[in-house]
Amino acid sequence: DAFGNFEANPVIVSSESSGKVLQLNVEKGQKIDEGFLAAVIDSTQLHLKLKQLEAQQDAVQSKRQSIRAQVDVLKQQKKNLLDDKKRVEDMLKDGAATKKQLDDITGRIAVIDRQIESTQTQFTAVNSELNVLKTQAASTKDLFDRCTVESPANGTVLETYIEQGELAGPGKPLFKVANLDNLILKVYVSGAQLPNVKIGQEVEVWVDKNAEENQSFTGEVIWISSEAEFTPKIIQTKEERVKLVYAVKVKVQNDGTLKIGMPGEI
Repeated sequence: DAFGNFEANPVIVSSESSGKVLQLNVEKGQKIDEGFLAAVIDSTQLHLKLKQLEAQQDAVQSKRQSIRAQVDVLKQQKKNLLDDKKRVEDMLKDGAATKKQLDDITGRIAVIDRQIESTQTQFTAVNSELNVLKTQAASTKDLFDRCTVESPANGTVLETYIEQGELAGPGKPLFKVANLDNLILKVYVSGAQLPNVKIGQEVEVWVDKNAEENQSFTGEVIWISSEAEFTPKIIQTKEERVKLVYAVKVKVQNDGTLKIGMPGEI
């Protein structure tokens, strides 16, 4: 046999953003499900930042449209010059035009080509600016989403560390939740008992029902310490305190009788 106390595997849920707690929907002892909206933190500034970034993106998109319109105008001018060039070439064959007229049109076409290339290079700068704004918007949206705090698991709220209206900050604990459907009985066995204990082994767990009777549960060994340690202080006799023991964790299904900190033995 071995003696110990029941414990749970609690999760401390912390804030990931800073701001005033507008809603706190949990209280000690409350049962909540995974995904339950536990708290809402003020996100006004992030919302306004998103609106600003959206407006900046619209402005950059307008720049792209303006550049595209300039390129279209230049391409049309080039098309007109190419038509003029063809007519001059035909006239030149008939002696109705001069070589200089053809050279002038060819030169004007070359200038148009350079203007088109120069205008199109502006797309690179505008696209880079747009990508920066999109990245900033995605980052701000992520921070905005973190202003709503959801429960990471089903369980019972054990503690709350903040009140509605108080300021939260990144990493500040908001509440602690644990699943009490299964509790862990952490007991200590001697080196002589250790060979008889195995992972997955079924054991009988006893807790006090009243002053004279015990209540029995079925437990499963889920963890055995690989290192010995001195018997914890909860074992009161001196003979027991000086012994080296091994910690063992036993998972026990809880019907509501078991409580965190309650003593038990296997």
